[in-house]
Parts: sequence; structure tokens; C-alpha cells
Amino acid sequence: MRRVVLLTPGPSPVPDEVLKEIGQPLIHHRTEEYKKILEEVFDSLKKVFFTQRPVLIFSSSGTGAMEAAVSNFINSKDKVLVIEGGKFGQRWTEILQAYKVSNVVKVEVEWGKTLPASKLQELINVHKDVRAVFATLCETSTGTLFDIKGYGDVIKKRETLLIVDAISGLLSDPLYMDEWNVDVVVCGSQKGMMLPPGLSFLSFSQKAESFLERSDLPHYYFDVKKYKKSLDNKDTPFTSSVSLIRGLHVALKTIIDFGVENMFKKSAFLAETIRKIFVEAGFTLFSEYPSNAVSSIVSPVDSIRLIKTLRSRFGVSIAGGQAHLKGKIFRVAHMGYINEQDLLFGMLCLDKVLREMGFNPKCSLASKLGEVLNESSNY
Repeated sequence: MRRVVLLTPGPSPVPDEVLKEIGQPLIHHRTEEYKKILEEVFDSLKKVFFTQRPVLIFSSSGTGAMEAAVSNFINSKDKVLVIEGGKFGQRWTEILQAYKVSNVVKVEVEWGKTLPASKLQELINVHKDVRAVFATLCETSTGTLFDIKGYGDVIKKRETLLIVDAISGLLSDPLYMDEWNVDVVVCGSQKGMMLPPGLSFLSFSQKAESFLERSDLPHYYFDVKKYKKSLDNKDTPFTSSVSLIRGLHVALKTIIDFGVENMFKKSAFLAETIRKIFVEAGFTLFSEYPSNAVSSIVSPVDSIRLIKTLRSRFGVSIAGGQAHLKGKIFRVAHMGYINEQDLLFGMLCLDKVLREMGFNPKCSLASKLGEVLNESSNY
């Protein structure tokens, strides 16, 4: 069987010990044995989010947690501001529109660029009645990092929520929820958390909790108050994803033993290294403010064909561009369990396919990556 190498910004590779735990025989989700696992998972998630506040778990992709963030903390009459710097910034707007929140101020940021905190301050000065700002830590579609700490400073003394999609950025890009005055953070399982898709997470501040009572939007499964009430009893309100939670239990132990700060350093080292070798080989980086989670590269060939060939011939998966960037960029992730060996093999295959497609890099990506890794002690 051919090995599959995932260098995509989700799903990302899953450690063998996590896969082994996921494959264990099922246990019932209302037993004391399972509640003990949940209790440890809930405590560990706080360390990953850098918060003392509750972290809820939904059986959904990250978009489910995004929907919960809208439907539980927003009133239909609220004015909200959405920072749209890519496909997933736009998703905030699409969810708000689905819930018929009509007063949405869209801040359109050119893809690959970011919004300075000073610009958000100017916008808040104009829209003084904004009740929530929706932002993205890492805009996955472009690999661009946004200044969440700066945004928190702008609105921390206002009756305005800062709601952040950290689905691809968590555990790669620093995010200190409490210290940075972030009110709602959402995340998914299939990226930095080193799990298959299927779980999402949501944490909320004390200020955000006060917004729960004023929301008039409908919700049933994604009812934050139900989850908060169950969490107080170390339980979930609906049937839990038992196997994935058991895998999460092991993954979180691995992450915490390694160190959350070391996860940031690891992703930063791999990100900086990958971007350096691409530039030396004659490529252009797409994002002006790159994330540690994923690097976006302007493709010198049709990236749709490039990605298809890599996957079909070598089992190497990288990501392409979305919307108007289809065929124009490709994206290489360095999040979660992705390591040097994965990237070396990926670069070796990328070298070969690029040359076959008529583009000769100034230097071998694989050789250059090997040189950098040999010279580095570690992260």
C-alpha cells in the first residue's frame, strides 16, 4: 500500500497512537469511565486555548462551531463587523446572512493582505454601535495571519465581542485567549489538534456569556447554554463522539507533554524554512503576512494539474487556490503532526513534477530543505 503524505491545511496527519486509541472498542458515553476522560479533555483544552473559561465540544466540523458562535451570541438586530480577507472570512458573513442578521458591515481585505489594528480602530470609531467583530486568526485560503492581539486591544473596553475563527491557526500561530481579550474562539479537530475531522470547539469569555441572554437567533443542537450546563457535570447534552474524544484525549496529552509553546515554535520553524527555500528556488510568496500554519506560493504552472499529479502518482497532498485563485497558487501546510520527513518527501516529489511540467526551480527544493535541516539543531 502506498503511503499518503498530507501536507494540506486540514485534514493533517494523525499520530499512530491517536489512531490506535480511536480504533479501540466503544464504551458508553454516559458511564463514569467516559466522564473521567471528558473531564481530563475539558481541562486540557483550557491549556491549549490559554483560558480559564469553559471550552465546549461539538460533533461537527469547525463550521458548526462558527455557526454556534453566531446563533448564540448575536441578536438579529445587532450591527456586526466582519473582516473578510479570504474564503473563511467570507464564511462568517455567509453564516450571518443565513441567520438573517441584516446589519453586517463587511470589511473587504485584499486576499494575501491583512487588516492593521489601527484600521479596525478607525472602523470602530465610525461604527460605534457595533456589537461584535468577526475575525480569522489564519485565513486558510491565503495562509495570511491577522492581528488578533491588536484587535483585542481595540475593543477590550467596549461592549463589543471579538469572535475569532482559529480553526487552522490554533496550535500553530500564538493565540492567548484570556490575555488577548478574545471573547469567542472556535476551532476544529483536523488541523493543529492532530485528529481526523469531526469535532469542533468553542470557548467564550465572561463578557460573551452575558450576550447569551440577549440573542434571539434560533439554535437547538448548537445551544451553548445546554453544553455549558452539561459541562458543569463533566458531560455532554447529546450523544458524544466517543471514539474521537478518546483520540483527542491522547492527542492533547501528546501536545501538552511536548508543550503548547513548542508547538508554536515547531510550526514557525517549519514555516520559515519552507518559505525560505521557495524564495531561493525562484518562487513568489502569495501572502504578505504569512501564518505559521500554511504557506501560499504563487504557482509557475497550473496548480490544479500540479496538485492532481502529486496526489495520484506519489500520494502527496498539497492544497490549491480557492475562488479566483484556483490554478494560480498552491498551499503547503506545516501544522500539527506534519514534520520534516513529510516535507522532505513532499519537496522531492514537487521538484520532479514541476520539472516535468516545464518549470525548473533555481535549486532543488528537497536538497535545499535538507541543507537547512542539517544545519539546524531543532526548534
